[in-house]
Parts: sequence; C-alpha cells; structure tokens
Amino acid sequence: MPPATPEPTRPGAALELLVHGVGGTTPELMLDDPRTVRVTGDKTAAIYRRTVDQHAEKEPERFADGRPVPEAYCWCNLTSGNGSRALWLLLLPFMVANLAHWMRPPAERQAASVRLYGVLVRLVALSLTVLLTAAACEVALDLTAWQCAGSARCTQERSWLGFMSAAEGGWWSQPGRRLALAAVVPTALVGLLWYLSNRTWSAYEAQRPPRGALDGDGTPGRRLRPALGRPGFWYGRRLVARLRAAHTAAGFLTVAAAVGGAAARYDRNTAGAAREALGWVLEAALFAGALVVIWVVCRRGRSEKRLDNKLDRAVVSWLPGTSIALLVLAVLYAASSRPGWRSAGTLPGDTTFSVIVLSQGALVLALAVVALRLHRRAPHARTVLYGLGGPAVAMLACALGGVMSGGVAQRVADWLDGPATPGTGEDPIGPPVLLSWQASVIPVLLVLLLVPTVVLAVRTALTARRLAPVVEAEYEGEKPDAVRTRRIAGTRARAALTDAAPAIVGLVSGATLLLGAGALVGAWVSETVPGRAFTGRHPFVESAAETAQALGSWLIGFGFILFVTWGRRAYKDASARRTIGILWDVGTFWPRAAHPFAPPCYAERAVPDLAWRMSSWTSRTGGRLVISGHSQGSVLAAAAVWQLPAGTRRRVALLTYGSPLERLYGRWFPAYFGPGPLGALHRELHCWRNLWRRTDPIGGPVNLPAEGGKPEVDHRALRDPVVYGRTHEHPLPEPILGHGDYQADPVFAKERTVLLDRLPPALPLPAPVPEQRGGAGSSDEAQGSSGRSSG
Repeated sequence: MPPATPEPTRPGAALELLVHGVGGTTPELMLDDPRTVRVTGDKTAAIYRRTVDQHAEKEPERFADGRPVPEAYCWCNLTSGNGSRALWLLLLPFMVANLAHWMRPPAERQAASVRLYGVLVRLVALSLTVLLTAAACEVALDLTAWQCAGSARCTQERSWLGFMSAAEGGWWSQPGRRLALAAVVPTALVGLLWYLSNRTWSAYEAQRPPRGALDGDGTPGRRLRPALGRPGFWYGRRLVARLRAAHTAAGFLTVAAAVGGAAARYDRNTAGAAREALGWVLEAALFAGALVVIWVVCRRGRSEKRLDNKLDRAVVSWLPGTSIALLVLAVLYAASSRPGWRSAGTLPGDTTFSVIVLSQGALVLALAVVALRLHRRAPHARTVLYGLGGPAVAMLACALGGVMSGGVAQRVADWLDGPATPGTGEDPIGPPVLLSWQASVIPVLLVLLLVPTVVLAVRTALTARRLAPVVEAEYEGEKPDAVRTRRIAGTRARAALTDAAPAIVGLVSGATLLLGAGALVGAWVSETVPGRAFTGRHPFVESAAETAQALGSWLIGFGFILFVTWGRRAYKDASARRTIGILWDVGTFWPRAAHPFAPPCYAERAVPDLAWRMSSWTSRTGGRLVISGHSQGSVLAAAAVWQLPAGTRRRVALLTYGSPLERLYGRWFPAYFGPGPLGALHRELHCWRNLWRRTDPIGGPVNLPAEGGKPEVDHRALRDPVVYGRTHEHPLPEPILGHGDYQADPVFAKERTVLLDRLPPALPLPAPVPEQRGGAGSSDEAQGSSGRSSG
C-alpha cells in the first residue's frame, strides 16, 4: 500500500507588537487599516488589532506564510489625553528636577556616593516646592494683603480690596488678619498639588509588573539584574507617598512661617512677654517641623531590588496633618488683635528668597562634586558633560522655578503698582529686591546665548556644504541635482544639531549659576533694585541697569504669561495638547524619584502593560514575538523586555527604529542606558536589530558590536530618501522622511522577517475547537476572557 499522506503541519503563531513614539498616533494608522478592535486595555492605554485578526490564534492557517499578526499598543493618552493635562506644563521645574536624579553617572561599589547623589537631588526638589509656595505667598500675602491693602492709593484703585484697606479701619484692616485671609491662596495651591499627585499616584505608581519567574532580582544567590530589569524599578509607590507627604508638609509650613513669622517679629518688639513667648513657641514648632520634613526626604530612597508594598502610614498621614495643624495655629495667632500694627514696605521675612537661592546654589555645587567623583571612577567618552549632566539639569530646574516664581510676582506687582517698573515708583509696590535682580540678568543671559546660536548656525551651513559630495556619492549612478543634494545635506546637518545639546545645556547652566550668584550679591550689597543701585554712576552704566531691570521685568513676566496661555490653548486645542504631550513623552518616562508633584511617570503604566502582554501571549500560545518600537516606543520596548522572565525573553525579538536609546538616553542617563546596560540587554536577548537614518534628529545607532555569536545590532544607515531622483518605480520625487515612516522602507519588513526566523521554532497551535455557546470556555482564547473589550 502507498504510504499515507502526511498530515500538514500547523505552523506556530507569530506576533508583532507595535509601540508608537512621541506625539502618539491612532491604531488605524499603526495597523494601516480603518477597522480595528481593542483587544485589551482601557481608554488610557490599550492594545488593538485589525478586526480580521481578532481571533487569529483560532485560525492556524493564517500563519502559514510566516507573517506575524500585527498588534498596536497605543499609550499616547497617558501623556496627552484630556485637556486638564495641559496644566502639567506649570509643573515643568519639578519634572526637570526629577530628570536630574536619573542622570547620575554609572557607579560600581560606590553605594555611599550614589546615596548622597540621590539625597542632594531630593533636597533640590524640596527647595523648588518651597520656592513655588513662597512665590504664592509673595503674591497673595506680601504684594496684595500687606503692601496694596496697606496703601490708600492702591486700595482706592482696587475697590475689591476695600474691605481690607488699612485706611477704612475695618475688622480685616489689621495686617495679621489680612495675612490670615490671604493665606487661603497658597494653602489652596499646596492642596491642589497634593490632590493631583495623589490621584495620579493611584493610577500610575500602583501598576505591578509581572514577577512570576523574573530571574536575578537581587535575592541571595541570584545574579543582580540591570537597574531597569529589577522588580521594584517601575513600582515607586512607597517613595512617592513619602515624598508627597513631605513636600505637602513643606508647603503648609512655608505658608505658616509667612503668616506667623510676621506676627511673631512684631510681638517681639511691642507685645508683652506672654505673646512674645507664644511667638517663640510657634516658630520653634515650625522649625522642628521643617527638620522632620528634611529628615523624611533624606531618610529613604528608592527600593528597586524588590517589590516594596509597604506604606509609611505614620509619615503619610501624620506629617501633612501636623503641618496643617501648625498652619491653623499660625493663622489664629496672626489674626489676634494688634491695633497698633501697621504694614509698611515689604513683608518682614522677604530674605526667604535669598536663603532659597543660596541653598539651591550650594546643593547644585555639592551635586556637581559628587557627580564628578562618580564619573572619574567609571569614565566614558559618550557621557555628556563629563558626568555633570545631572547637576546642569538641576540648575536649569532651579532657573525655571525662579523664572516662574519671579514672573508671576513681577506681573502682579506691575499690575498693582501702575505704569512704573515694580519697586521704582513713589510709594512703590514691588517684590523682594532679589527677584528684581534676577529679572535683570535675563537680558544678559539672552545676549550670551546669541554667541552659540550664531556659531551653530554657521557650523550647520558649513556641514551641509561639506556633506553635499558625500550625499551624491551614496547615490552612485544617479544624475546629480544641486537642489536635491542641498536639501538632503541640509537635513542631515540639522539632524546633527541634537548632538550639540549637551554643550548648550552646560553653557546655559553655568551662565545661570554665575549670573544668579551675581544677582544674589547685588541684592545683599545694595538692598535696592538695580535701577536705583547704580544711580549716580556713569550715565551708560546707569542707563544699562535701568534698561536691564525694565526689560528683565517684562521678559520674566512674559515667560510666565507664555506658560499660562500655552496651557490654556492646549486645554482647548487637541493638536497643541499633543505638542505638549511630546515634551512629557521624554520628560516623564522616568519614575518620580525626586519630586512627587512632577507629572506622573507614564512608563510605570506602559512598561507593565507591555511586559504582561508579552508574557501572557507567549505562555499561552508558545509563539514567536517581535516587539517593534519607534522613537520613544523603542525605549518602552527595551524597558519592557528587561522586565521579562528569562524564558520569555528567549521567545522575543526586539526591533527598534528611530531609537534614542544610545543617542539621547545612553548619553544623558548612562547608569541606566549606558554601554554596560545596553550591552547586557544585547546578551540577554535572543536577537535585536536597530534601524536608523542620518537625517533623523532623534534616532541613531546603539553602537553594540557583534558578541557571543550574535551579529551587530545596528543595520547600516538607511537611505533617506530611498531614491534620489525619478525612476520607473518612483516616478515622483520621494520625500525625505527623517524621523518618521520607517516602515515605508523595504528594509523594515526584511529585517522583521530575519528576526522572526532567528527565534526558536514556535510550538504548533492546537486544532480549532468548535465554539460552545453560552459556556465559560467560549471566550477568546487568544486574548483571555477578562481582557478583551470591543472598541
């Protein structure tokens, strides 16, 4: 008898998990199909498939040609969803301070220096909270309740302040009661920050990554995994709760000090012994509360080696509650009757801003010393600013906080004082002298920035000219076109500007530090605004000082107004909101390790989502999976792969394109994406391929050579445009794609196929089972009964 015909084999399942980049997109565009369905997730972040692929795992014949079923993970609503998220723009200084924490140089066996680095960054972040609260106190308590309400001229022009006017002699006319009432504004601001942080903490930091079979989690006898692969890295629930309590308490204590401190200083000069003693007790209690806040901030950092499910309930509950109680006591103390108290000049205690600025400068310098020490132990040429990227960015965070706090104070003072520059008119109403000096150095900083701007423009033009023959040589056989060549060469030259960012950041940070120190010294020495400090000097110097103060006051106010109007426009305009979302895509990738009021870390939701999806799908189907990440999506993809158990990683391939993994993250965050961690990821993954273009201003090579029998990760630079001129296949000119449309290049599909072929063979899918009606087993086997939803 002839041999029986062998039964056809059923090829195993294959899946391509697509992760988009900055700015977001729609599942329809990612999957190139207008008919899509949400298979798991919610409105914030979800995985989609084409409708025809919804039940692909039940149809083994669909995998006969070896092509994977595409899935799209859409996470753009984590950063640019509803309109209220545009208000996150006002939290920009907090976000930048949080970035400084993650820019630490790599360190081995230097636990003390690493801990000191984290403590210093957290103290810088705490100073920003105090600075923001002090700015709100300056506007509400000093400018409005103390200066304007105490001036007959100002209250006559502002009828809504009439009930607090000292000239009216009403119940609210006493300075202490005016301050007590005005304290509602900064108190409400601190409460709002607490509420936003608490709400996002519940939605983001509480997402648990899959921990079932993760190897190397730091337990005895196991290999310590790279930082991003540790169990607790994307689970910062405990630390954020502690920091939120400490920063909230710091805000309330700042308001209490502004209200109660003014009354205590008055009582020390005029009141009896009992009230003077009460003032001393209140100030001692506030000082003790401040020490407790600093201790809580410095006491504990992140716990990454394990999932830390504990909450320091005593700190989380009692610290903010105690600070509120002290604030209430300070308000009651200040509101008690003092008939002889009059408000004149600025609110006593305006040296607060000088102390904050001095503290910030000292902390940044100490941070620079620690960072240099860490970098010298493990130097690498690609690390930005010789390891000083973190201190430089921390300095920028302080500068942004100064611009925002000074901007709102200058604008409100200008509005209350009339046409004169704040602090220069008769019976002036103005902010502390230091804020005027800080505003005056802004024009100087802008003039200094003109030099590198011109240098970069000239260098870019020369680079474009030098690249012209290189471009024509790459398209050998094509007829040269001068216009086309200049356009391609110019795009490449402009894309290279990204690599000049470290020098610009270093220059701005250094200039800011020096100019800020000069402003602090000028304010302390002169005790008056710059326009008056140089009165009687050489006419040019006097005129320059007056111009700098007036122009700086306008610029710093304009900067704050720009923040507000941009946020308001983004609230109403989805496209503008997406633009702001792009900023957050980069800035809020990292967990809130330094500042709890920073915008929430979307990766603490996205990375567990991707890790859970890859783990569940491969364990259920035994199939091959390639996770395909573009731009910021490649960073999420790499972070998710790091979190996978070793058995799952062997069934997963990584395809990155337009990736900033090395060009941005490897240089600025070397402890987490430097050559060591990326090399470890290359060794742990079964296969990885990276696509890049010279015209891409964001993506680039990852610079990982062949190792251990694995080929080099980087593909050679893709041509962009694909075709130089017109051909029979491309009769119209092809666009220069730059950072987008990598999938339009034929190399993309080819490399994806190569990755899938290099993975271990997939397990055969079981034969389809007839669906049972009404039973519990009738749910979609591919997606799971609890995860799929129609969309």
